[in-house]
Amino acid sequence: MKSSDPNPLVSIVLPCRNEQGYIQACLQSALHQDPPEAGFEILVADGMSTDGTREYLQQIATQYPQIRILDNPGRIVSTGLNTAIRAARGEIIVRMDAHTIYAPDYVQQCLAVMSETEADNVGGPMQTTAETFMERAIRAVFHSAFAVGGARSHQAGYEGYVDTVIYGCWKKSVFERIGYFDEELVRNQDDEHNLRLTRAGGKIYQSTRIRSWYHVRGSLQALFRQYMQYGYWKALVIRKHQTPASFRHLVPGTFVGCFSLLAALGLFWSPALWGAAGLAVLYAAAALAVSLVTAARVQWALLPVLPVVVWCFHFGYGYGFLRGILDLVLLHNAPDTQFVQLTRKH
Repeated sequence: MKSSDPNPLVSIVLPCRNEQGYIQACLQSALHQDPPEAGFEILVADGMSTDGTREYLQQIATQYPQIRILDNPGRIVSTGLNTAIRAARGEIIVRMDAHTIYAPDYVQQCLAVMSETEADNVGGPMQTTAETFMERAIRAVFHSAFAVGGARSHQAGYEGYVDTVIYGCWKKSVFERIGYFDEELVRNQDDEHNLRLTRAGGKIYQSTRIRSWYHVRGSLQALFRQYMQYGYWKALVIRKHQTPASFRHLVPGTFVGCFSLLAALGLFWSPALWGAAGLAVLYAAAALAVSLVTAARVQWALLPVLPVVVWCFHFGYGYGFLRGILDLVLLHNAPDTQFVQLTRKH
């Protein structure tokens, strides 16, 4: 990209906060994109980082004039995205995430797929990277249809129209037509925006040609908290739209709610206790079966922890969803801090 180009075709928007250790590889992959003819710019909306991220951004921005650093005092993804999109000079918006690295032709493929399909939002499937033993276990389950409810974004080989896609590439006019990201949402702002887009008649397309690699969480605690937050904020999306984006979003909360209710009733009524035990046995059997299949596909050494990883996906999301229904839908309380704080660092 020519640094003097005042009107780039593409604006890459990248929200971040305290991403030391991740932002470096992400930005390098963004800088080394095959440039479209009219060039691209990179807008990094920093959520007032305190771990050295800001200093790195300021240093690299002096080396690459196409990088612009913006303040994101809201400190969450949705406010960062909106800040960057509003400041963007490009006709096309490409979203990137700090925990992901991108193929050199990522932007080019986004543009090509958008032109070929005439979709309003395009993106690629979520491929993953992992280094430690626990990361490899989480990565293995991450691509299990049982663990993620068949979400197509987790299916590396799926190509076609979808209800949501990771990251995203849009014409800037889409935001002028249906609005920007919902700044009430700490999580799930992309799913909510895609729900608005499809309700307005828009089309979303996932292509295997659009390649990126997301680095998974590194511990069971971080994974549980991540999916607990996903479930929690999904409740607010459902409250706003009076419907879930997909019925798979209701399954973990329904299961955890039924199990908890039966267990509580079992303290006074023995048939309910037997019902809770039956559900627990069925779930354990299903989780073990999925773990065996996953271990056979990936690595047998992972088997001892895979059932616990599956449990973190489901019970984290289910518990978070139920708390979200209680706090955000029934009581209209302010969100608890455990559902707002970053999960990556734990």
